[in-house]
Amino acid sequence: MTTNEIYILLSIIVYLIFIVAIGIFYSKRNEDVSDFYLGGRKLGPFVTAMSAEASDMSSWLLMGLPGVAYISGLGEAAWTAIGLAIGTYLNWLLVARRVREYSHQVDAITIPDFFNKRYHDKRRLLGGIAAVVIIIFFIPYTASGFAACGKLFSSLFGIDYFTAMLISAAVIVAYTTLGGFLAASTSDFIQSIVMTIALVVVLVFGIKTAGGFDNVIENSKEMAGYLSLGAVHDAAGNQSVDYGFITIVSTLAWGLGYFGMPHVLLRFMAIEERDKLVTSRRIATTWVIISLGIAILIGIIGNAMSSNGSIASLEGSGSETIIIQIANLLSSYGILPAIIAGVILAGILAATMSTSDSQLLAAASGVSQDLMNNCFKIKLNQKASMIVARSTVILISVVAVAFASNPDSSVFEIVSFAWAGFGACFGPVMLTALFWKRSNMQGAMAGMIAGGSMIFIWKYLVRPLGGAFNIYELLPAFIFALLAIVIVSLATKEPDETIMEEYKRVENII
Repeated sequence: MTTNEIYILLSIIVYLIFIVAIGIFYSKRNEDVSDFYLGGRKLGPFVTAMSAEASDMSSWLLMGLPGVAYISGLGEAAWTAIGLAIGTYLNWLLVARRVREYSHQVDAITIPDFFNKRYHDKRRLLGGIAAVVIIIFFIPYTASGFAACGKLFSSLFGIDYFTAMLISAAVIVAYTTLGGFLAASTSDFIQSIVMTIALVVVLVFGIKTAGGFDNVIENSKEMAGYLSLGAVHDAAGNQSVDYGFITIVSTLAWGLGYFGMPHVLLRFMAIEERDKLVTSRRIATTWVIISLGIAILIGIIGNAMSSNGSIASLEGSGSETIIIQIANLLSSYGILPAIIAGVILAGILAATMSTSDSQLLAAASGVSQDLMNNCFKIKLNQKASMIVARSTVILISVVAVAFASNPDSSVFEIVSFAWAGFGACFGPVMLTALFWKRSNMQGAMAGMIAGGSMIFIWKYLVRPLGGAFNIYELLPAFIFALLAIVIVSLATKEPDETIMEEYKRVENII
């Protein structure tokens, strides 16, 4: 290991120790499972905003999205980013205040728990199904984060991929099991700052190394369709492939996923005062727009750096290591640049950890709180509940590690599938629960099952047909789930008067 690599590794180790220390600090504040899963609803506006977006953006912000831009150019990456920016704003504008107030009124601490109490499901079937959905889609989602960590250390230090992934997973599990929601949210806030520093430093250094922004543009113009919003670049044949209207709408549909993301919705539920959500919305939207734009630029700049020989050419899922390659190049300029490179790479870890910790908590709550306690009515005292909660985090992590064992897996592809799953299963149910008083438990259950089923049907049976059917599975599944909720709700008995009055009371407060 070279001297510069040692400095990089030391920077990362210091960062990891700091994050684990946060978990230890907050472990003393978890008096019950409500504190562990929702932090006692004590989040301030800045932590709410930045932890929500850091947990949302995940490793794909610093790996997946730049990798797509590096390979295929502006088209797909830009439309994905535009959809996410719009979805972010609308989620904060429409959903945040309502779900915070409604969950507070019915005393719900998880998303499945909210669905149960919103529709007064005494058998807890709705929450049980929601918990199963969380487990199904969060395991691969968490695995994508572990995979990103494995790729980081493997490509940088030549460490065995699986070993590197295990070490990273152990750190994430350590501070999550110790500190719970408050530790995850506080560390996410800090990690969002580290991610921002990483993006800005890589952007500036990349432009300089590529020979200036003019050279970046010239390099992009030489590749067919690389800077077009109506096409994507095919690197194999250096040709432009049309990016039609249906494909654009399909890609914009990424924004629909926000309405069903448990780890984001939990931040809305946890803010201390609902009026502070306005401040949080402005902070979150601004950060998302800027960070997405920079991430795409880094991919384009990285391509120019490969063209002038500054870094090696990257292919396939290897393109997702573009920021790692740039940071590694920066470290060769001396001790201080090596330390800065360590901060950049810590930013990738931050992006990964900030999502993985939130996913682990949501998945653990699905097992221990929603399935065991609410659905199967296994009553535990507070101490036993905490032990089960922490044990569940560890168990889910083990399964996620098994899923991430393939070093050739694409972070972007894994995230896109899990994102679609949550968006289709929970998004329509959440929107109708908050905005349509006539929706009922039968409709919500039908929508959740229909959305989840259509994700698999469309992705594996319909989309492979190609042509007009080559649409991101989230869009058709979301529409199908929404229709199922409306049709089944109208075809069955309307909610009883108690539910209606509860809905009106919340609406009057909002």
